Amino acid sequence: MDMKTMKLYDHVERIKNELREIGLGNSVPLVASDLTPFDQYHYLGTQSVDDAARALGIGAQSRVIDIGSGIGGPARHLAVTTGCEVVAVELQSDLHDLAVYLTRRCALENQVKHICGDILAPLPLVGTFDCIVSFLCFLHIADHDRLFSVCRELLSEKGQMFIEDFFLRQEPTPEQSDALRIKVACSGLSDASTYLHELRRAGFVVGHFEDMTGRWTDFTVERLRSFRMARARNIDVHGVEVTDGLDDFYATVAGLFVDGVIGGARIHARMSGPPQTFGA
Repeated sequence: MDMKTMKLYDHVERIKNELREIGLGNSVPLVASDLTPFDQYHYLGTQSVDDAARALGIGAQSRVIDIGSGIGGPARHLAVTTGCEVVAVELQSDLHDLAVYLTRRCALENQVKHICGDILAPLPLVGTFDCIVSFLCFLHIADHDRLFSVCRELLSEKGQMFIEDFFLRQEPTPEQSDALRIKVACSGLSDASTYLHELRRAGFVVGHFEDMTGRWTDFTVERLRSFRMARARNIDVHGVEVTDGLDDFYATVAGLFVDGVIGGARIHARMSGPPQTFGA
């Protein structure tokens, strides 16, 4: 899968344009809060990260892994607000490199460790984790059986997991299927009941499943509206190509929510007994 057909993940160095625009060029030290308007690729910003921290009871002694960590926004926010240690795993090398650069500028290298690689492949990880967090990443991974098996291997005996993810609400048209596959890079979405079954089959107890569809629909529609209202400013800061790419991506996602094709969920799960056989 070519992740760069998803324009949110293209030209990711655009955050440097935003920082220059507010007077925080390359030589200026940063704090994590300087970046939060720009480095949270999921929905509802740091509010969602704070909700995850509360749900999981993350504190200074917690060891957390963020799967699909993007340019490191949630990982840095968790480190600063809770004092925890975070390992941030990102598949795409340009996002990873930018995340390392931003974490270094925030002087958070001792708390946030970045790893570039595929979570389904062997990675240089040591020990287990108290918590997994993942914000709008699992939607890109069709093999949930393998994914949730890896998650079990990563967690300690009493480990917990907080996921924000898409699920399928209705069968897409051929055009919507193409949009999901190409523009959103997710061609293997499960419906909500199948998603929950996959988690339970892997040996997780689902303590909380919150349907976020309404809130995320409103968020994506407002994001598109606000972005278009600021088109002239965005072109001035980023250029036409980047602006048009993001506009198309934002419009695609908002349309998929409004048309009822995709929904959103917030899931809090914990370890239970041994996993079932995958055919169960």
